[in-house]
Amino acid sequence: MTTTLNGSSILSADAASTSAARRRTLTPEQKLHEIQDLFIRRWGEMGAIWGINRTMAEIHALLFITGRPLCMDEVMERLNISRGNVSMSLRALCDWGIIRRSHRRGERREYFESLSDIWEMFSIIAAERKRREMDPVLETIKQCQQMLSEQELGKAAARDEAMTLTRQRLAGMEEFMAVTNKIFEQFVTNAKSGLNRVVIVLLKALP
Repeated sequence: MTTTLNGSSILSADAASTSAARRRTLTPEQKLHEIQDLFIRRWGEMGAIWGINRTMAEIHALLFITGRPLCMDEVMERLNISRGNVSMSLRALCDWGIIRRSHRRGERREYFESLSDIWEMFSIIAAERKRREMDPVLETIKQCQQMLSEQELGKAAARDEAMTLTRQRLAGMEEFMAVTNKIFEQFVTNAKSGLNRVVIVLLKALP
């Protein structure tokens, strides 16, 4: 049950009381499960930001937040996802390098676990985004510049005002991309030390 105040929906006192009472009756294990599920849902919603689908993001969140290796059947049961979807997502996450396969002695099943180091995880995700998105753009810029060169167009056509303006815009974009790549290599490749230093400096600069 909800009431509305100034156009915004809020929980009524009765609903809030009922929710609080329900939480008090949960066992510690059930409370932990509920907290983990909340994190998994939010991480899944964020998946699109770093270029993966919701299922992959939720599986990664599950492996990260539980902090232990899980087999495919455990992932399927916890997230209620089909075997094919889980298999495909686990394979893709392994390709990204943010989860790893492991085995238990005497078992044929594969287990999967997330990286535990946040900085390492961020570095891998950023590197993959760069490879998939930034590198193709930079390659396209270079291709366009080559197509606008005197060798391709001839001297007279290359000096045309529109051609010259386009080359200038492309050169500016290439310079920006080059600087961005240097920043990436400086801080993200060595994420734990590099980005940590940047964060400390920024925090000190804030009021």
